[in-house]
Amino acid sequence: MREFTPQDFLAMLRRHWTICVYTAVAGLVIGIALALVMPKRYQSKTIVLVEQPSVSPTYVPAAISVDWNSRLASMQQQILSTTRLSDVIQKLNLYPNENGKVPMDVLVARLQTAIVVDPMEPIQGDPDRGLPGFDVTVTFSDPGHAQQICQEVTSLFMEQNSRLREEHAENTTEFLSQQLEEAKAKLDDQDAKLADFKSKHLGDLPDEEQTNLSLLMGYNTQLESVTQNVGRLQQEKAFDESLLSQQLAAWKQSQENHGQDSNTLEQERQAAEAKLTALQAQYTDEYPDVIAAKQDLDAINQKIAAAQQAGPTESSAPAKPTSMEPPQIQQLRAQVQQASIAVEEALKQEQSLQGQIGAVQSRVKASPEVEEDFKDITRDYQTALDFYNDLLKKHDEAAEATDLEHEQEGEQFGVLDPPNYPSRASFPNPVLFSAGGFGGGLALGLVVIAIFMIQDSTLHSDRDVETMLHVPVIAMIPLYDRDGQKGGRLLKRAKSGSIVTHEA
Repeated sequence: MREFTPQDFLAMLRRHWTICVYTAVAGLVIGIALALVMPKRYQSKTIVLVEQPSVSPTYVPAAISVDWNSRLASMQQQILSTTRLSDVIQKLNLYPNENGKVPMDVLVARLQTAIVVDPMEPIQGDPDRGLPGFDVTVTFSDPGHAQQICQEVTSLFMEQNSRLREEHAENTTEFLSQQLEEAKAKLDDQDAKLADFKSKHLGDLPDEEQTNLSLLMGYNTQLESVTQNVGRLQQEKAFDESLLSQQLAAWKQSQENHGQDSNTLEQERQAAEAKLTALQAQYTDEYPDVIAAKQDLDAINQKIAAAQQAGPTESSAPAKPTSMEPPQIQQLRAQVQQASIAVEEALKQEQSLQGQIGAVQSRVKASPEVEEDFKDITRDYQTALDFYNDLLKKHDEAAEATDLEHEQEGEQFGVLDPPNYPSRASFPNPVLFSAGGFGGGLALGLVVIAIFMIQDSTLHSDRDVETMLHVPVIAMIPLYDRDGQKGGRLLKRAKSGSIVTHEA
């Protein structure tokens, strides 16, 4: 098979360059004709920017946190739906000749292809990398309708964005309100359980353990003091009972020897001195019982002194025995009774303290088990409380976001440039069609030349001869043109004596 070199292509192009000229001119004419004949299309365009909220998201979080590209795609599907675009077709009377004859779905599909929504690329260096805005481009056969459609679609996007944000904020607030009510009911239930547990285990709670230990130490100290007091009171009672026994024995003896008054007084004095000595051994002189004993002894001494002054006549007179106990004995009996009452009271106090100590000890012993139950119910209560507080915070934020959307202070769409009125058709472009026709015709001419070149079997060089005959070429004789019209160039070369040679 022949191999072509660039020189072969250039030679063929020099021989048939007119073909390229004809095809290029024909392509140019066809391009211009198509630009003049094809239906015109007018393009109206607008830029919609995403305006940031007037209140910082730090203070009021955004109502919608979905990615802007996803939101734009969702809104585009809703706005370019059959329902919305059919309303636009009816409102603007876009296809008056086909309306009612062509199904609405076909007209809507045609209008959908005429509307293009392109999101803008995020600005380099923007930390949020959010959607800065988008372009709405409408291509239509009528320039006025193209502008109206672009304006209508832009308005639909703005209305849809505001409505979606408000609905989302309101739905979020309503949902959080329901969740907040349920969380409050659970929190109240846990609060009631915690209060009931505290009332049932009053004094057994973990935070009262130190108090119980302090109470136990105080009760033990009081018990020790009361025990010592009981011992002391029992000793005093025993002592008073001993004195009472002595006084009773002395009084009975005095009753038997009632004639011997002086001996009786002497015995009373001895008994009073013994009592005083015994009291002074235990108490100081300021103690009430010691003072009373001294007064009793002084009274007896005065009686003895009075008896001695009365003389033997009076003292020798027989005394009448009496069954009434002396005041000293009655006083001792009263002291013994008081001591018994004091001992009983002290014993009761001791028993009461022992009971209180036992109750505190049982609470301290049960404290670990109560603490475990208290931890469980407290943990459930704290979990419910944290969940309620978290929902309350989210509910407040959602309510603020809802108010923000109602006041149109959140993220909104703003039109940077209103839809333009296209004064020139965007399609077909005469310059592009002319350039395309010219380039297509030129390419077609080159293809035709290439086809001619492939189909040409003429031998133009020694390389063609070698390729065809598979033998080396020694010399080439140029073709002689008898008419003198064709092959003139080779003939001139032959006349000039140029011969092509090739060594074997």
